[in-house]
Amino acid sequence: MDQERDERFLETSAGGARNPSWLALLLDLIPYVAMCFTVGLWDHIDPVVAGLPFNIFWLILWTLLTPLCMWGAYQCEQRDTAERERARRRDQQ
Repeated sequence: MDQERDERFLETSAGGARNPSWLALLLDLIPYVAMCFTVGLWDHIDPVVAGLPFNIFWLILWTLLTPLCMWGAYQCEQRDTAERERARRRDQQ
């Protein structure tokens, strides 16, 4: 068991790091884009949502949605890692 863990560590350490999937990258970028590059669309005080100016509501909303996006990206990477592990075991047999 420890040998398998060591092999996986070596595969993903500095020289063997693999690139994240496109879906994981997209899920990581959604909150960043929503908070940073949409300012011109929501930078208004007039509409009030839940008693807050819309711009504050928008930032709080995306602050709360960011962990959901990160969880989705993590799940994508876990799924890809599991598929690669199954393929590696199949190739060894």
